[in-house]
Amino acid sequence: MAETKEKDPVLASVSKYARGNSQVALEGVNKLQNKKLKGTIRRREKQFKEAAYKAAASEILLTEEAGFLEPEGVEKTYQLSQRSLRKDVDISTAHKMFSLDLKWGSYSIDYTRNGRHLLIGGRKGHVAAFDWMAGNLACEMQLKETVRDITWLHNETMFAVAQKKYVYIYDKSGTEIHCLRNHIEVNKLDFLPYHFLLTSVGNSGYLKYQDTSTGSVVAEHRTKLGSCDVMTQNPSNAIMHLGHGNGTVTLWSPNMATPLVKMQCHRGPVTAIAIGHSGEYMATSGLDGQLKLWDLRTYKAVQEYFTPTPASSLSVSQRGLLAVGFGPNVMIWKDPFKTKQVSPYMSHLQPASAIHDVEFVPFEDVLGLGHKGGISSLVVPGSGEPNFDALEANPFQTKKQRQEMEVHSLLEKIQPEMITLDVGMVGKQDKAPIQVLNKEKKEAWAAAHPEKAKELKFKARGRNSSSRRHLRKKAKNVIDQQKVQLLEKIESEKKERAKRKAGNQDEPHTALDRFSGKKRKF
Repeated sequence: MAETKEKDPVLASVSKYARGNSQVALEGVNKLQNKKLKGTIRRREKQFKEAAYKAAASEILLTEEAGFLEPEGVEKTYQLSQRSLRKDVDISTAHKMFSLDLKWGSYSIDYTRNGRHLLIGGRKGHVAAFDWMAGNLACEMQLKETVRDITWLHNETMFAVAQKKYVYIYDKSGTEIHCLRNHIEVNKLDFLPYHFLLTSVGNSGYLKYQDTSTGSVVAEHRTKLGSCDVMTQNPSNAIMHLGHGNGTVTLWSPNMATPLVKMQCHRGPVTAIAIGHSGEYMATSGLDGQLKLWDLRTYKAVQEYFTPTPASSLSVSQRGLLAVGFGPNVMIWKDPFKTKQVSPYMSHLQPASAIHDVEFVPFEDVLGLGHKGGISSLVVPGSGEPNFDALEANPFQTKKQRQEMEVHSLLEKIQPEMITLDVGMVGKQDKAPIQVLNKEKKEAWAAAHPEKAKELKFKARGRNSSSRRHLRKKAKNVIDQQKVQLLEKIESEKKERAKRKAGNQDEPHTALDRFSGKKRKF
């Protein structure tokens, strides 16, 4: 049986479907006193192993394969233009290469999770949503107001637009549904699909999380680093990455009011951030003209490049290609995080139009460009994932499937409290002693309630003293050291007042002593 497993070719690809190291997860399980918990953990790890093996074994059913450009002889792939590439591809691929000349400022673009629908927003108020594959226009409107950013929500039925002052939510027909007045002068929008959280950051320097399923503001964090217009999410753990004017990149979650990590990435303002789908690598660009690639497991720079002009936008494809937009140029780099690349994989020039936004289309070998003169769609062979999971993101879903997926995603919504930097933290055991855990709880409570942790000041006197006010607020059935001391102090003060009122017993009693404890009436 052991020899059969060693020769099994499926075992070579099991690691990419595994949920971490099972040995680490089972470490210390034998020391548990609770037999039920011990059996539950072991059964769970066994199910994870079986699921990973079945997923690796089903790869034989995936018929599609990713293909890249293969040069011959002295040819270079970056010398191949879109015009020459159009002659050698099929008709359906050629239809994906198009350009729209629009005259309403620099355009921001966003694709849905399945890559089927495209949302565009011009700086001068032009917004449009359409099925770019079939060419069906859903809505188009002129807001007559500055549009700073746009983003899809959970599917193609709703989208958010950051306008001059507030953030507005529209449906697929262009009807205004909501006006989010808590989000003021927003520069960047993003949406966390598994948590139904709309995130925004703007000139005020506040990062805000709004739950679109309930309408409540989940968190509001002050970055204390001024205006911010660079934001992206880590798709693996839903941590938000913000780029600031002092060259730092901060990592945020809705559960902490301070950044989880603060990285000094550039010597000038950060202009763009992009993160790979695995969540392990990050690319940043700054006004210092540098393009840096970072390993988020160690927070160290892996590679460094220089761009002729500061990059305005970055995007990482599902297969690990990196698109860099600077000036009127776009360069695509192949395997940039693994080795130092000498030349780009592909390049494109958009004449007389500065690139504003670049984004790869999910499950398609297409790169979308938003520039000053409109939008463009380029074919980049090998950029998209050839096989898709229909239960996760289906490019060919019907109306019925979309409705069912919306209901399932709402029922399976992840709470914001579960957003952590370490994705494997949920389900782990805390092996610290009970004394250490209690101490950590007290410190966390003191940090969250600084005004209640202050020492009591004894200022007032009489019946309504601070001691009596404190005792009234305390629970009647709770006795602690502070309460005992306060009771003793009150009792001693009571005896002292009674002694002063009684006076000296050795002095002779006179007829006027009866009036000593009363006030004279007029």
